[in-house]
Amino acid sequence: MRRLLERQQAGELATRHVRAVAETVGVSERTVWRWLEQAKATGQVEAPVRQGYAVSDEVWALLGEVGGNVAELRRRLAAAGGASVPSVSTLHRVIRRDRRAGRALLTVREPEVAGPSRPDPLSELGLNVVAEKGVSGQVFLREQKHLAQVPVLVPGAQVVHTPAVRSVLRTVAHAAAVGAVVCLYGDAGQGKTVALQYALSQLPHPARVRRVHVGVHPTVPELRRVLADALELGRRMPRGAGEADLTLVNALRQPRVLVLDEAQRLPGPALEFLRGLWDHPDTDTALVLAGAGSERALRRVPALASRVLTWELVPRLSQREVATVMAAFHSLWEDVTADDVAWVDEHVGHGNFRTWAKLTSHLTAETYGKSRAVVDRRMLERACARLMGPL
Repeated sequence: MRRLLERQQAGELATRHVRAVAETVGVSERTVWRWLEQAKATGQVEAPVRQGYAVSDEVWALLGEVGGNVAELRRRLAAAGGASVPSVSTLHRVIRRDRRAGRALLTVREPEVAGPSRPDPLSELGLNVVAEKGVSGQVFLREQKHLAQVPVLVPGAQVVHTPAVRSVLRTVAHAAAVGAVVCLYGDAGQGKTVALQYALSQLPHPARVRRVHVGVHPTVPELRRVLADALELGRRMPRGAGEADLTLVNALRQPRVLVLDEAQRLPGPALEFLRGLWDHPDTDTALVLAGAGSERALRRVPALASRVLTWELVPRLSQREVATVMAAFHSLWEDVTADDVAWVDEHVGHGNFRTWAKLTSHLTAETYGKSRAVVDRRMLERACARLMGPL
């Protein structure tokens, strides 16, 4: 109070000074302003001693047993028949004050089940594929079943097991097995989304996958909300930021995979928030950060970048891969000559899988209804012109 009075008399007192004192002693700003008025009137500069609820060591230990859930703590105190059980808001306020003062909260993990904690995803993929030899002896694998979760632009398209797709498959399985953070990056249209969604669909427990949809440059409260939506927490999220974060950490104790696409949209504070959640020792959920430029965004937050287990680059198709990969992608390309494929890649395709998929869509529409569709150079030129747009 003496310092606040001195600043007020010097005309230097600002709201931030009062807010800092209120947060330090665990009271509202209005209370500090009232103390200041009382100090001016009575000359007493010592803050009055508040006689209120204090959390005992036994209650603090019980709070750790319930994973920091204050509402559950109050239910247990009430069930134990305590003489006077404080309200949830009082418990929140006192616990927040004690934690800010440095009192450590040790949460208790759920007991481990005897034997392996979870099956090995790498041994359960069970891929149903056939091998196809390409140029230079390269082998590509083509998936024989259609996957509803993998987006394709044309009927009959297949997921092609290029080296990049197989690498993403194993990276995602590894991250799911150990609850790690991975970054999936590469230029737009290289096939990151298809490879990622295919890999997720092949996990032993695809129902555990949760997707997070973020806008451009979300704030930390906005990111907290979309994380809660992805984890299906709903109305169980407390209003206070500290309690809400504890609820998120408690949900992240489950072995799941959280996928955050377009991670390059996240500003520094949002990435720092993610780093704090995945720094918690109880977090057992894998985090996949994907998007064109996501690696650059993560590099701007070294504390999070240092925790990335795998930096997975999805590159463009090489010139020698294109013909074999596209023949495996769709039967329409099986009879197209290697020279024509090379011409398309040089002028339009440039090894970009999305461009090739759009081109396939145009060719499929043009050949629809024909008994035997033969794709020649003239047809390819018309399809390429549609993709190139006005010059």
